[in-house]
Amino acid sequence: MASIEEFDPLNTRVPATKIEVTVSCRSLLDVDTFSKSDPVVVLYLQAVGTKEWREFGRTEVIDNTRNPDFVRKFVLDFFFEEKQNLRFDVYNVDSRSCNISKHVMLTLFDFLGQTFCTLGEIIGSAGGRQERTLSGIPGKKCGVIILTAEELSNCRDIATMQLCANKLDKKDFFGKSDPFLVFYRSNEDGTFTICHKTEVIKNTLNPVWQPFTIPVRALCNGDYDRTVKVEVYDWDRDGSHDFIGEFTTSYRELSRGQNQFNVYEVLNPKKKGKKKKYVNSGTVTLLSFKVESEYTFVDFIRGGTQLNFTVAIDFTASNGNPSQPTSLHYMSPYQMNAYAMALKAVGEIIQDYDSDKLFPAYGFGAKLPPDGKISHAFPLSGDGDNPNCVGIEGVLEAYFQSLRTVQLYGPTNFAPVINKVANCAAEITDGSQYFVLLMITDGVISDMVQTKEAVVNASPLPLSIIIVGVGPAEFDAMEELDGDEVRVSSRGRLAERDIVQFVPFRDYIDRSGNQVLSMARLAKDVLAEIPDQLLSFMKSRGIEPRPALSSSPLPEFHRHI
Repeated sequence: MASIEEFDPLNTRVPATKIEVTVSCRSLLDVDTFSKSDPVVVLYLQAVGTKEWREFGRTEVIDNTRNPDFVRKFVLDFFFEEKQNLRFDVYNVDSRSCNISKHVMLTLFDFLGQTFCTLGEIIGSAGGRQERTLSGIPGKKCGVIILTAEELSNCRDIATMQLCANKLDKKDFFGKSDPFLVFYRSNEDGTFTICHKTEVIKNTLNPVWQPFTIPVRALCNGDYDRTVKVEVYDWDRDGSHDFIGEFTTSYRELSRGQNQFNVYEVLNPKKKGKKKKYVNSGTVTLLSFKVESEYTFVDFIRGGTQLNFTVAIDFTASNGNPSQPTSLHYMSPYQMNAYAMALKAVGEIIQDYDSDKLFPAYGFGAKLPPDGKISHAFPLSGDGDNPNCVGIEGVLEAYFQSLRTVQLYGPTNFAPVINKVANCAAEITDGSQYFVLLMITDGVISDMVQTKEAVVNASPLPLSIIIVGVGPAEFDAMEELDGDEVRVSSRGRLAERDIVQFVPFRDYIDRSGNQVLSMARLAKDVLAEIPDQLLSFMKSRGIEPRPALSSSPLPEFHRHI
């Protein structure tokens, strides 16, 4: 029996969707003496912590061609909030009798070239199609590889169901039971992952639960015959909920509930073993079941929606003198400071979904040369007409340069930067762009009233705000802006959507020194809500994704000789 206290939505790793990657190559090297090459492509995935490359799968071998279109596809779980590094190696299988199954050593084959990319880069390319040059053999042109990403159709399905129970076991001494259901999907290794909990119905043995909606991928991860386990509990105030019984089903079986009532016996294995006359601990009936298709984050990205990433960095004096090792802005020759680490961790993922890789970057709370005027939204580039930096490395460079030229001062005002980005977002009404503002700060907000008003005003716009708090300060007030529990309000107006996500950087400092893994966790936690926030905006405005951007046909053979 699984523990129901372990439900942590951030750690259950339900993929945003499943992506099918199709591979083609053009103008491959010709290494066979009397014929063309017999190519195969091997895909490797990189582990986040160890950086180790692990083989994921292989295409089939296609004989005698330099321009293969492989039929066998790679199906990958897609996590927007993670940087999923991929490596594609191309080999020539030089013996027809050679088996290319996964256990055959690749050293037996001729290496034809390789490319590195992220899954996000392929999805973020026009039409989900990316053409990349193969490399890895000095002095040789290795040809090109064409990677196309497509979302599997069943990942957009949303199931809505309602259940009731009859004659459940009585668990409470002075009353009946307070039953609720817990749904688990099975994993490949035989373990179970919690995916839904119903509400508690008080003091009844015949509860009728409210209808609920769940993504089909969360229920079965795309495998309609995968076991779904449902446990029935009697709720107790102290958290020691009493187990009543369980039953198993599958998505395919549940879906039959569209045309019939599904009735499941609730069985308690302990009672079944002890009592000869034991029949069951009640029954659960599926009263209704329907499936609808919804647009997904990938639909909008493939349709051309761009994520516009903006950075705002705290230059207030409370950070300490940047020339001193105790400063949060100190530039050590050995390690990035917290500002740079947070910026790099988040930015490197988002940049895959922004085609021009130009990122506006601002500072706030500093005195600017030459006259010492305080600014709460100055461009790190130093160019008032163009705040854009080229790539995340460009943002980091501009940040380090600003530390040498401005004077850290104060106060810590958020509203000016939020309003500046909100004004840009307000100009976009067609869903073609969605803005993500990353604010990194060391202290308590000085203009909380104005900041709340700015957030409420921005909540109807295509904008999400990520706040990372660095340093030892208490960030209790920040939780007010993160509307997970209570929606932000200003002057009696509630925010239309929850658009703010706050995390303290100190929660991600890895005591063992593995900063790569801890920064991956930081990026995962702050970015996990972005796809749903984008979808909630699009839905609230009735915006549908455009058809996937047309991609040009595969290049002809002679173009890459």
